[in-house]
Amino acid sequence: MEQVEEVLMLRSASVVGADKLLLGYLPSSHDLWETQLKENRQKYASMKEELLLNPSEHIWKEPKHLSTTKQHEDNNNADGLLRRHEISVEDHPLSLDKESLWRQYFQHTEIVEQIDRDLQRTHPDMPFFSAETSFSRKNREAMKNILLLFAKSNPAICYVQGMNEVLAPIYFVFSTDTDKQNAENAEADSFSCFVRILGDSVDHFCQQLDNSSSGILATLSHFSDILKVNDEQLWHHLEFTSKVKPQFYAFRWITLLLTQEFKFESILRIWDTILSNTFGVQDMLLRICCAMLLCVKSRLLSGDFVANIKLLQHYPDDINLEYLLQVAQDISPDTSSYFLSL
Repeated sequence: MEQVEEVLMLRSASVVGADKLLLGYLPSSHDLWETQLKENRQKYASMKEELLLNPSEHIWKEPKHLSTTKQHEDNNNADGLLRRHEISVEDHPLSLDKESLWRQYFQHTEIVEQIDRDLQRTHPDMPFFSAETSFSRKNREAMKNILLLFAKSNPAICYVQGMNEVLAPIYFVFSTDTDKQNAENAEADSFSCFVRILGDSVDHFCQQLDNSSSGILATLSHFSDILKVNDEQLWHHLEFTSKVKPQFYAFRWITLLLTQEFKFESILRIWDTILSNTFGVQDMLLRICCAMLLCVKSRLLSGDFVANIKLLQHYPDDINLEYLLQVAQDISPDTSSYFLSL
């Protein structure tokens, strides 16, 4: 597997700039890249300092002018006694105040534990993520910072299991950049691009929005409509004959951007196609999901509920990926003509 990782690193290094450009992280003008990267990385550093520091670090961290003033006061202290550091009620570890840094810190402990567990299971066959080396631990620590910062800055969504899988390809590509400065700033760059790639689908992770127009159920319904327009026979067999609803298999495909269905090198290739689509991530993602069904059509038509569920929840790895992507390109995402003809 280590040889595979070396090949992946060479491949990712050649497209890392393009990925940042496609995600909108970098402006179209190359002359502005350096300035934009510097600003974005400084913003990330500020967010980390504000949201990820242990409360004790906030409390004991003093502005330089205050620290100098207190030192002068202590030098003039006639009795020579050390001054007790003043801690407000809100800053006390046992404070129940909603604005207390400690209360907020303890509330996220459970999230940190969940993130750690998920990161331990992220691509266990790849030493880059799973080995017990300082290099792998550094990678997991950086990914934990990104996921925790996302959770804290998006309290309505927080952290949802599986986000680690979406982050993994982004962080891998950026941290293996041959440009040393870019590789050193992989954490900051990955955070911004992770937020961007979730931009079209972040509502899929929010259970309260499941039934909304932007929720996962609406997306699954749209996916079903695309299949119906492109192959009504297969759609009818899945919906009514074998009764395999999209919720049983496409929920994971869509929310995790296919990161659980293919080998890592295939995921990178699929994401190249998804990110380069001018109509957005979701448009091409749904077309690829539809193509996945068309590529195993004969097996699905001959299968019952159990056989089809097993097939789609463990998508076969003998499908030619380039052919699948070509099928996806040829799929019509437009369902309006179908409904107008009814």
